[in-house]
Amino acid sequence: MNAEIAPGTKLSEKEISEKLEVSRTPPVREAFLKLNEEELLGVFPQVGTIVTKIDLKLVEEGRFIRENIEKAIVREATEKISQEDLLQVETNLTLQEFSLEKGSYQRLFELDDEFHYLLYKGCGKHRTWEMIKRMNIQFDRLRLLRLSVNHDWNIIVDQHRKIFNAISAKDLIAAEQAVIEHLQLVEIEKNQLKQENAEYFV
Repeated sequence: MNAEIAPGTKLSEKEISEKLEVSRTPPVREAFLKLNEEELLGVFPQVGTIVTKIDLKLVEEGRFIRENIEKAIVREATEKISQEDLLQVETNLTLQEFSLEKGSYQRLFELDDEFHYLLYKGCGKHRTWEMIKRMNIQFDRLRLLRLSVNHDWNIIVDQHRKIFNAISAKDLIAAEQAVIEHLQLVEIEKNQLKQENAEYFV
């Protein structure tokens, strides 16, 4: 996900099992199968198992689905989210600001995810979030790449704050516009990311 094992890298069950000092079956084999299902590993005849490269078509599909569902989520949140749930979102924002100070993009990514999850949870849409996460693996890879190479992280936290403020004010239109702007951030930068990190992309 975060390119510690770079896209295009060839992997073998034997090497991984030796490195982690575990049996190939079942843990490593099952992990490979799961990563293949999630399209993070590709299995190619006469070539082997390779970490997949980022496919911008899949990124766009994931972003499209998430944007349209999340517009509905923030609309619903402006109408029904509880004060207790809003407090959890605000606490998350405070932790994001702390992560900015510490310069931890990995932690910021986790808090970014949690921020959105808390909105889904506040609307009683846990299963919808789980579905979104399964369909957004390639989109999330691009988000992580963006965070790792572009250190202008303040814009992400500022956008989260705008979403939060709009929901708190029960301003449906502002909340919807803010979430669209937020989810299109990577879309705007994707071509530059591909140009600067061509080896990571299909």
